[in-house]
Amino acid sequence: MALNTGLGAWVRRLSNALFLGGQILVHLQPHKIHRRNTFDQMALVGPGSLLIALVTAGFVGMVFTIQVAREFINFGAGTAVGGVLALSLTRELAPVLTAVVIAGRVGSAFAAEIGTMQVTEQIDALYVLKTDPIEYLVIPRIIACCTMLPILTIFSLIIGIAGGLLIATTLYDLSNTVFLESAKNFLSVWDLLSSLIKAVVFGALIAIIGCNWGLTTTGGAKGVGQSTTTAVVTALLAIFISNFLLSWVMFSGTGTAFQGMS
Repeated sequence: MALNTGLGAWVRRLSNALFLGGQILVHLQPHKIHRRNTFDQMALVGPGSLLIALVTAGFVGMVFTIQVAREFINFGAGTAVGGVLALSLTRELAPVLTAVVIAGRVGSAFAAEIGTMQVTEQIDALYVLKTDPIEYLVIPRIIACCTMLPILTIFSLIIGIAGGLLIATTLYDLSNTVFLESAKNFLSVWDLLSSLIKAVVFGALIAIIGCNWGLTTTGGAKGVGQSTTTAVVTALLAIFISNFLLSWVMFSGTGTAFQGMS
C-alpha cells in the first residue's frame, strides 16, 4: 500500500509539472519578467555551477580518450580519436553530463528553496501581496536554466576536448594537429546546434520539475527533504528519457560523420 501511495503521489506531481509547463507558456510575457530574480538565478545556474561542470567535462574527456585511443591505435585508426571524442562530447556527453550536474546542484536547490517557502506559507503570502508565484519564482528559474545551460555545455565541450587532447598527446604521442583536424572534420554545424537544443530542453525540464516539486511540498521539514530528493531523481529520469527521444529524432537514419575523413 505504501508503494502504491508513493507511486500515486509521484504520478500526481508529475501531472502537476505538465500543468505547470502550460502555465509558464501563458505567463511568459516580457513585461512580466522579474529581472532581478532572473539575474540572481542566472548567477546561481551559470557562474555558480561553472567549476564543477568544467571539472566533470575535463575528466570525462580524459577518461574517454584513455578508453578509445588505445583501441583505435591498435586498429590503425589513431587519426580518428579526436573526431570520435568531439562527436561523442558534442552529441551526448557534454549536454547530458552538464544537465546531470545542474540537476543535482540547481534542481535540488529549486525544490528545497520553494518547498521551504511552501511549508512556511510564504507562497500564500505572495498571493496576499497579489504576486503570482509563477511569475515571481518559476519563470526566472526557467529563463536562467534555459539560458545558462547551453553556455555551460559549450564550455564543457571545449574543456572536454582539451582534456582528451592532453591525454592523446602525452600518453599516446598523437599529434595535436591531427587530433584537432580530426575533430574539425567529424563535427558539423548540426552537431553543435543539436547539443544546444538538448541543453535548452534539459534546462527547462530541470527548472520545471524542481519548481513543481517545491510548490507541491507538504509535511514540513521532512517533506522538503523528500521533495528535494524526488525532484533530483525525477529530473535525471526526464533528462535520460528526453535525451533518447531527441537523439532518435535528430540522428536516426543511415548518415555518417566519417564521410568528413574521406
